[in-house]
Amino acid sequence: MNVTAAPPSTDLESMFDLAPVSLWLEDYSELKQLFDQWREEGVTDLAAYLDGDMERVRQCMARLKVLQVNQHTLALFAAESQAVLLAGLGTVFRDDMGMSVKYELSQLWQGQLSFSNETVNYTLDGRRLDVQVRVRVLPGHESTWDRVLVSLEDVSERKAADRERAESERYARGLFDNSPVSLWVEDFSAVKRLLDEVRRRGITDFATFIKVHSEFVTRCMQEIRVIDVNQETLKMFGAASKPELLRNIQKVFRDEMHDSFAEQLQDLWNQKTFQQREVVNYTLGGELVNIHMQFTVLEEHLATWDLVLVSLVDITARKKAEAYLEYLGKHDVLTQLCNRTFYTEELNRLARKGPWPVSVLSIDLNGLKRVNDDDGHAAGDALLRRAGEVLSKAVDAPGWPARVGGDEFAVLLPTTDERGAEAMRDRILSLLELNNQFYAGPSGHNLSLSIGLATCGAGGSLDEALLHADRSMYDDKARHYATLR
Repeated sequence: MNVTAAPPSTDLESMFDLAPVSLWLEDYSELKQLFDQWREEGVTDLAAYLDGDMERVRQCMARLKVLQVNQHTLALFAAESQAVLLAGLGTVFRDDMGMSVKYELSQLWQGQLSFSNETVNYTLDGRRLDVQVRVRVLPGHESTWDRVLVSLEDVSERKAADRERAESERYARGLFDNSPVSLWVEDFSAVKRLLDEVRRRGITDFATFIKVHSEFVTRCMQEIRVIDVNQETLKMFGAASKPELLRNIQKVFRDEMHDSFAEQLQDLWNQKTFQQREVVNYTLGGELVNIHMQFTVLEEHLATWDLVLVSLVDITARKKAEAYLEYLGKHDVLTQLCNRTFYTEELNRLARKGPWPVSVLSIDLNGLKRVNDDDGHAAGDALLRRAGEVLSKAVDAPGWPARVGGDEFAVLLPTTDERGAEAMRDRILSLLELNNQFYAGPSGHNLSLSIGLATCGAGGSLDEALLHADRSMYDDKARHYATLR
């Protein structure tokens, strides 16, 4: 078989015309002449020179001549022929090209005769093309730039994917930064390594291990790396910036956090990588913050724990409301003493369990009805509040006073015998006298209390002691009114 080789020039022309990328053969000789002219005029910084007058960029572009393009170029730019394409170059090279053109011109000015860049072109039917441009002054033409090969690779799909990914990242970042709850992105990989090392040492009872080695919990806390936090986190903890918060992280996680983090470690030991619990943190100013924490190791990172999302919701207001409601359920609003409900519950508890002996003081406010009738209930309420002041100051834990009726009070004294009960009665009467001195005056009413007491030992009946204390109180009340006759 005889094979006849085509002339080299024919092969080259076919390769150029049929290449699967857009090829442009161009003449930059007039651009080089313009550059030489500007150098003679003293231009040294081309970028600054072009920025001074954008018309100079257009002068440079006008010096570029397209000698030939290949078939892929015509197809890429939706041109019927080279003549149609060249007539429409104003449509192809526009808008977004400004910065990239200045970059390419600067490369040539600096003597770079081969370089690449990304830019934007447009097809003749108006479609945007993201292209990778490669420029090469052909060998043998370095002194004149009269033969320059330019290739364009359509990277529109990749750039569109990049833009979509960037937009998705911006969207996710916006959700993170503007979330109404505190969000923390953390790295727990070092914590996982420490837990894995404990397992390799043969430890199986992790709960006992961290009770014995509390320093292990502290070390794990120190190994947590905070990657990022959002704006709500800075607001919640009173930090002006992320660096300020991270520099002072030990002020946020302290005291009670050691025990709650020990519980968290116990869950992680048991492979619970999603957790919820209530914890206590502190602002940088030292204010306590009650937190509902949700912790999750992201699914793609379960093998390493190097990406953990923690959300914190400030429940301080709710906890205060709950505490206040609990307080109201057990306290008398007027006197601030315990109420009858709490008194009854504690009485039942003491009757079952002690500790013995238990003494009880039955107390009645003298003359309340007369004050209400003569001066109104506001004056009577003031007298009740004063009784609350006296009793709250007189009684210390484990004893406590309660208002059990309109003008009736009681004091329960666990682990207190008769002598202790009598000492408590004397203390109340002493403080009562001081209270009357403090409130002495034309508008003041004398505070008077009738007190009876009783003591119940182990095996005795607390109910009978209460009856005895009541009878003793009524005897004291009778003596009080007898002195008024």
